[in-house]
Amino acid sequence: MSHPVPDPPLPHQESVWDYPRPAIAERSAAHIRIVHHGIVVADTRRAVRTLETSHPPSWYIPPDDIAAGALRPSPGASFCEWKGHARYHDIVVGDERLVGVGWSYPAPTSTFAMLRDHVAFYAAPFDACYVDGERVVPQPGGFYGGWITSAVAGPFKGIPGSRFW
Repeated sequence: MSHPVPDPPLPHQESVWDYPRPAIAERSAAHIRIVHHGIVVADTRRAVRTLETSHPPSWYIPPDDIAAGALRPSPGASFCEWKGHARYHDIVVGDERLVGVGWSYPAPTSTFAMLRDHVAFYAAPFDACYVDGERVVPQPGGFYGGWITSAVAGPFKGIPGSRFW
């Protein structure tokens, strides 16, 4: 198992290799937007971001800042050793249903209580996701839900060879 060499962060960047393990959650005033087929699916300045070594931030959005009627339950579930049991969500935009694109923690561990009922989304299924007006790149690998912007330096978990980082 080889360990990565962190990319040197630029002056305006955070290195994901300086993020903690176990993960943490923190409130953010960053402007988070999700757009699909020209419809704003989510828009907030009240997100909570989670930070974990080797991962770009995941952004959790309060339900009041998600388009009314767009969020639907999905059959998926998973478990995070730090956050607890997650449930999954679909998003309906017009006639399209994006299946399993979001997840939330209805009863998170006490350390992550601020995530209660907030919903995080994978960036890839949507036409565009933004942090402070910058279009994000989805975290590689398909399983992870981090959003990559120019504010973070990698390399990021999810690339080939990163399974045991």
